[in-house]
Amino acid sequence: MRHTRELVSAMADDPNERSVSDLLQRLSEQTQTLVRDEIRLAMLELQDKGKRAGIGAGLFGASGLIALFGVATLIATFVLLLATAMEAWLAALIVAVVLLAGAGLLALGGKKEIEQAMPPAPEEAIESTKRDVDAVKEHVGHRSDRMASR
Repeated sequence: MRHTRELVSAMADDPNERSVSDLLQRLSEQTQTLVRDEIRLAMLELQDKGKRAGIGAGLFGASGLIALFGVATLIATFVLLLATAMEAWLAALIVAVVLLAGAGLLALGGKKEIEQAMPPAPEEAIESTKRDVDAVKEHVGHRSDRMASR
């Protein structure tokens, strides 16, 4: 009995012994399984990449914070250096005014760039498209005029 089951099982797996409809059904089932497995694999891969990207972003953020502390320390060093030649409060005031002036200049430059980017619509492309449409309309209008005069 055991050998009969093995023989029947082996015959079922032999493509020469199966009907076309059985083969197509098996193909459909295997294709569905393959697609599900590929989707599952893609999801796992994206989860892994997302986790790594999150860790990377966190590390970038931490490095930015440490760099900020480094720049602040350099600024404090500059204040202390100036304080050797003048009162400490005056040295700190001079450094603060220079930093705020630099920030103001950067803000003005950023404002100018943003104004040039507004509105966010591609104005040149829109105008070019309008000219193209007008040219086509004019061309079609001339052709229809010529056709009417014949």
